[in-house]
Amino acid sequence: MPDYDKKLGAYLCSGCGIGDRLNVSQMETTAKRDGKAAIVKTHEFLCSKAGVEMIRKDIDAGDVNHVIIGACSHRSKVEAFRFDRAAISRANLREGCIWIRPYTDEAQQTTQEMGDDLIRMACAESRYINIPEPSGEQELNKTLLVVGGGMTGMTTALESAKAGYRVELVEKAAALGGWMAQLHKCIPHRMPYANPVATNIDATIAAVNAHANITLHLSASVAKTEGAPGRFKIEIATEYGTSTTVEVGAIVQASGYNMFDPNNVPAMNHAKSADIVTNMELEALAKAAGDGPIKRPSDGREVSSVIFVQNVGQASEAKGHLPYHSGIGDLIAIKQALYFKTQNRGCETTILFNHLRTPGAAGEDFYCSGQNYEVTFRKGIASEVFPGSSLEVQFRDMILDEDTSQTADLVVLDVGMVPNSGPDPYALPLVADKEKGAAPVFEVTLDSILNLEYRQGTDLPHLKHGFTDSHFICFPYETRRSGIYAAGPVRRPMDIHQAMEDATGAAMKAIQALENAGKGRSAHPRSGDLSYPLFRKEGCTRCKRCTVECPFAAIDEDEKGYPQFNESRCRRCGICMGACPVRVISFDNYSVDSIGQQIKNVDMPDEFDEKPRILVLACENDAYPALDMAAQNGIEYSPFARVIPVRCLGSVNTVWITDALNSGYDGIILMGCSKGDDYQCHFVKGSEMAYQRMSQIADTLQILSLDAERVVTYEVAITDIHRAPRLINAMAETIEKIGMSPFKF
Repeated sequence: MPDYDKKLGAYLCSGCGIGDRLNVSQMETTAKRDGKAAIVKTHEFLCSKAGVEMIRKDIDAGDVNHVIIGACSHRSKVEAFRFDRAAISRANLREGCIWIRPYTDEAQQTTQEMGDDLIRMACAESRYINIPEPSGEQELNKTLLVVGGGMTGMTTALESAKAGYRVELVEKAAALGGWMAQLHKCIPHRMPYANPVATNIDATIAAVNAHANITLHLSASVAKTEGAPGRFKIEIATEYGTSTTVEVGAIVQASGYNMFDPNNVPAMNHAKSADIVTNMELEALAKAAGDGPIKRPSDGREVSSVIFVQNVGQASEAKGHLPYHSGIGDLIAIKQALYFKTQNRGCETTILFNHLRTPGAAGEDFYCSGQNYEVTFRKGIASEVFPGSSLEVQFRDMILDEDTSQTADLVVLDVGMVPNSGPDPYALPLVADKEKGAAPVFEVTLDSILNLEYRQGTDLPHLKHGFTDSHFICFPYETRRSGIYAAGPVRRPMDIHQAMEDATGAAMKAIQALENAGKGRSAHPRSGDLSYPLFRKEGCTRCKRCTVECPFAAIDEDEKGYPQFNESRCRRCGICMGACPVRVISFDNYSVDSIGQQIKNVDMPDEFDEKPRILVLACENDAYPALDMAAQNGIEYSPFARVIPVRCLGSVNTVWITDALNSGYDGIILMGCSKGDDYQCHFVKGSEMAYQRMSQIADTLQILSLDAERVVTYEVAITDIHRAPRLINAMAETIEKIGMSPFKF
């Protein structure tokens, strides 16, 4: 229980058409009588400076510490209605009521009923939440750890250092530069995109070495990572047997990529001839040649003909191949073809491709430059390369639709990028010491990058194909380990300039993370939230569901098996709350009771009124904004729906479903994000776990002799502005067919 008296103040807006469509005086009475608000005020534009100041004065005077805003959506005017010394609840009267209802006399009554219910629900929520306060565990540490000294890592370090933050830069090799240091030249990144350009890598390395805010660790690796955002403790070990420990606020993993092994495609015969080289091996030949002619490795003879075989072992489901395409191989081939056109006079240069891809700014212009230099682009799929004094490439000509061959002095294989990730903790077998009750031990087959001292494994989880899970829509740069960010080709295949942009984004996110950690605030998507998981130990059964289901490794266990919540790692999704079968987990501003009381405080008509009630629990990151945008587009849905935003569908506790059915709701809709490999859940597994939990509801409905159609779960994207209202209307139609709930009064 809170150690302060809750003083509720309800503030209603009559602007944006609310006062024209709703009886605001009646809602004031509802807030006083049903909502138990001590102060109720109305303003014609509540979000205006005068309206906000009216609320602030009541807070400053000590008359109000729980504020109910009856106005626009929870997602609107967030900054205007942010009050540090008050708990905030919102009643969505605009997008959630008047904008989804027709402006007719016939609709007026049900529209008013929606408005009154939304006020009751917001007041009920306010009574059952508390003002969040920092945990006291937070620290401000303005140092970042960057793992990887290639172009991505160096850019991350420089951008962070320029912003005034200290950086510990760890590189496994004896020198900085990574793959870029091995390049002869780069794909052009400025107009006219006509010729390869210098790498300028030496200038970047010099800038890193010279910056006072960057501490460099070469021939080193991370031996251990423990702690949390704001207080990570890192042990850095060198290959010479020495080690040092540093404390950092956030981490960026920029460990880059490795080249695909062409020997996984035996038909290319890479190992059988020194003159069959990979695109990276060609860079070494070109760099050795300088501005002179490129020569064959086997006999030192100047290359007079070269064939580039594109897409070797990529976008293929064959065993040992890459199921994806690295994207920039064709641009690299054009760049390297121009090496020969400018350095080997008269060299016959052929690029053998199937699907030519030239993404990015250089794109079409660089391709046209290759044509201007008389590079031959031939559409064909190579089947085999035969070694010898003259190399023969057999291929299927896709234009002539026939098998043919071509000879050359040198063959260059376009091999793709393989992410340099650590072992995926969720793809490896677990070995648990059941007798001692120890945490699972992870059997790893790869070298660990971060060596995390986490219950859930030593490295960052993967998304697909070994790339670090850092969803480009839901949480770009972020990973499933709070305060740890991924940048560059370890996230997805990309070119140098994309990697530099990626590095800058990751640096910004890492800085945001350590600053938030210093204030006890959460990270994206609930940036700034001071709440964190609280639990009632005496009710805990030590079932471990919260520790296992947390997607972000924010929960450990003490020596007796009780959960230990780490507020800095926590994303405030509430999945642990939804997982808990005994309901002992809560947040100050989000709990089983705060949602449960909203469900129970809806005015429930009896069965003879023929006004069903439909509960909609909508994910605040996708489904709820989709409904908001539907309202903004004038799309109507049933007046019998009562929508409650939830942090994540994974936070839905099944007791809410039971309570809703017992309270007389006729239908329940759960709207969560897309799940599976192509998930769009901001909390990764939340929607998937909600589906698993809701699958058990069907048995409960059968026991209660209720139709299974009364409780449904849908995947809803933020773009489903037409579909989301249709799902609500479909439930209203279903209830009309099967009848009202027999549990009504």
